[in-house]
Amino acid sequence: MIFPNLPVKDVAAARAFWTHLGFDFNEEFCNDRAACLVINDLASVMLLQEDFFHGFHQTQRHTGTEALICLTATSRDDVDRLCDRAGDAGAEAAGTVDEGPMYGGSFRDPDGHLWEVLWMETS
Repeated sequence: MIFPNLPVKDVAAARAFWTHLGFDFNEEFCNDRAACLVINDLASVMLLQEDFFHGFHQTQRHTGTEALICLTATSRDDVDRLCDRAGDAGAEAAGTVDEGPMYGGSFRDPDGHLWEVLWMETS
């Protein structure tokens, strides 16, 4: 399993954003400072209140892109649907890219994290 951790300004707002996109949370790992966003059976993302996030290793707020997180989609329509929902929920959409057997879109969530959504034709 993998559990990336991301800092968020407001845990409740982050939960509302991801719920709008159709994702669930593992309530066993949620409280007022953290929310466990379930991606699938093997991946979850911990959305941690900024001060809580930085308290683990005494890190400081970063002002640039720290990572690109890519989610796979089952079709081109699923790419468009998730990116559209993200835009409706307040994300900054970056459009789509069509590279033949690969089709993707991306958005920056309300906390500034960059998410890519990718569909690949497999044969």
